[in-house]
Amino acid sequence: MLAEIFGPDLLIVVIVIAVVIFGGAAIPKLARSLGSAKTEFEKGLKEGGGKTAAEPKAATEAQAAATEPDSSAS
Repeated sequence: MLAEIFGPDLLIVVIVIAVVIFGGAAIPKLARSLGSAKTEFEKGLKEGGGKTAAEPKAATEAQAAATEPDSSAS
């Protein structure tokens, strides 16, 4: 389905529009900055302790359960 939407003709149109908007000299600078941003993001993920999305959710649920008042105490 995505292959139908994002075909080679659309890719060519997007590249031409990008060159017209940013100019030919700015495209390599943009690509370089995107590459360095990706590298920094991956570096941050590695330094973050390798937590997955499930770990913070489990910690939040455990913390919420510990702070909720006990309904049987009333």
